[in-house]
Amino acid sequence: MNRATSPAYCHAIDIRVYYEDTDAGGVVFYANYLKFMERGRTEWLRALGVDQFDMARDLQRCFMVTELDVKYQKPARLDDLLHVESRITRLGRASLNFDQKIFRQTELLVQSAIQICCVDTVNMRPAALPTLVSKKLQAITQD
Repeated sequence: MNRATSPAYCHAIDIRVYYEDTDAGGVVFYANYLKFMERGRTEWLRALGVDQFDMARDLQRCFMVTELDVKYQKPARLDDLLHVESRITRLGRASLNFDQKIFRQTELLVQSAIQICCVDTVNMRPAALPTLVSKKLQAITQD
């Protein structure tokens, strides 16, 4: 489908780094960036009116990460305020691709390309995005 290129399609949240997010040296443990990005995608969907709990319960559909490419450029530290940006880059029949970046102020710390697949919660196999979700996503990815 079409690529969403306008800044209007970018969603952002701020996340504070807590002690539990860091290693013994006060640096964010690498896997915790994945949690920060998950929160970013979840809030992005929530802002579009997509409730993942309701989608799983009522439509037997959920999202799973199927591909992940992460580049760690600089470390975040205890008490940093991070800015997580999420942007959809591709919309498929049963999948979404996201570009996500994590900043400390204007300094890029992490960038990623993530593919999310919609799956049937009963058999855990790929399934088409629910119609309502697909329509919401198509509305923001039109050129």
